[in-house]
Amino acid sequence: MAVPKEKTYTADEFFADSELPERCELINGYVIQNLASPNNIHQDLVREFTICIGSYIKRRKGKCVLHPSPADVKLSDATVVQPDIYVTCHPERLDGKRHIGAPDLVIEIVSPFNPMHDYLTKASLYHEAGVREYWIVDPQKKMTYVYVWDGDIHEMNSYSFNDTIPVHIYENSEEKLSVNITELLSE
Repeated sequence: MAVPKEKTYTADEFFADSELPERCELINGYVIQNLASPNNIHQDLVREFTICIGSYIKRRKGKCVLHPSPADVKLSDATVVQPDIYVTCHPERLDGKRHIGAPDLVIEIVSPFNPMHDYLTKASLYHEAGVREYWIVDPQKKMTYVYVWDGDIHEMNSYSFNDTIPVHIYENSEEKLSVNITELLSE
């Protein structure tokens, strides 16, 4: 279905419109449809991150919750996104249908069809909304870019798939979490 470019929506209108395609997001009031289906490496990464981080959360018996896509995150009254994976340590922000506000960790797997959506648009939206940690995983470049916006900490680091990447939101935990994407994909 073609989405009218001139019509703007609020988040409530977006959620109420049953005519909109299932795989779309609301970006600053405008509906953006994701036409490309995820490729195999994208799905492999989502699955392996979900297993790795989900197992860590379960083992720690903490309050954090992981959700893989499709899962709506309402960042504002004009923006609803579907990150590939998000972790929230604020389960009270889950309303039974979606997450309200900024998750603690967001991971996006870059699509070869529209990489700037993850690199620019979503990075800006997540930063403005208050996401603490944002990972851009780029399978074509075999690189991961990690943005940390936590309190006074504002940093960006880049890692190859062979590097071990610390998960900042768990940095102060007794049991720290880190991910090596090459190892993750070989398991």
